[in-house]
Amino acid sequence: MFKGSIVALLTPMDKQGKICHRSVKTLIDYHVMHGTTAIVSLGTTGESVTLTNRERHDLVLLILDIADGRIPIIVGTGATSTAEALAYTQRLENLGVAACLTVTPYYNRPTQEGLYQHFKIISENTDLPQILYNIPSRTGVDLLPSTIQRLGHLKNIIGIKEATGDLSRVTQIQQLVKEDFMLLSGDDATALDFIKLGGHGVISVTANIAACKMAAIYTLAKSGNFSQAYLLNQQLMHIHHALFIESNPIPVKWAAERLGLIATNILRLPMTPLTNSSCAVMEKALQRAQLIPVQEGV
Repeated sequence: MFKGSIVALLTPMDKQGKICHRSVKTLIDYHVMHGTTAIVSLGTTGESVTLTNRERHDLVLLILDIADGRIPIIVGTGATSTAEALAYTQRLENLGVAACLTVTPYYNRPTQEGLYQHFKIISENTDLPQILYNIPSRTGVDLLPSTIQRLGHLKNIIGIKEATGDLSRVTQIQQLVKEDFMLLSGDDATALDFIKLGGHGVISVTANIAACKMAAIYTLAKSGNFSQAYLLNQQLMHIHHALFIESNPIPVKWAAERLGLIATNILRLPMTPLTNSSCAVMEKALQRAQLIPVQEGV
């Protein structure tokens, strides 16, 4: 099972807008060193929809090479069409990828039956473990607990990243799936409560810049020390919210560069740089989280 603090890894780019290999290595070494339990590449935070097919594949190979078995690699393989999602998932087989993260088809807004058939086709035609990804705010469609129940009985569908922020979903889904079905939060601000209700971990944006603290929160929660976990999580709460002051991954790339984790915070259009007013909010949040020193007079 995947559990604990899993990072939704950003995709660093150089000044020419190409994937920055040096920064990818820095990020992977950072997560291995600071307790992150797995890496998700090519998710929402990884700007997967702005990369070409060749770039996505090359990035996966690069990450696998740098990770060198030190940390499990999960890869986002979602697409608007079932055929495309299946083709990319199949392409990753036998490369050493631990699992795929498959988002609900965006823009199409399929019915619940369409969602079931989409994931069923992928499940029947690949051996790679699948983690479902439900993020209605991005895709325009909500994967309901009743559909998750049906999917949970299919071959190699092993869990879900539930990013609605609706904590009632934890209990609803738990009652409908097998005991070993993984429940992973996709919302940093509510992740600790999600885990307390029985979730297994979080696929985190915040972990990109606060890996050690996010890992510690899970370790404390797992040991039953929720009081200390909540104190540490409260320290990061400004970060959890500030990272979404503009569309993800705009703020997290700015913060990662500010902390020296990546060389530049370059994004690809239609994503644009963090505005000056939001930079000030992020700076304050990093100070409150004790990730950078508090400036004198602040």
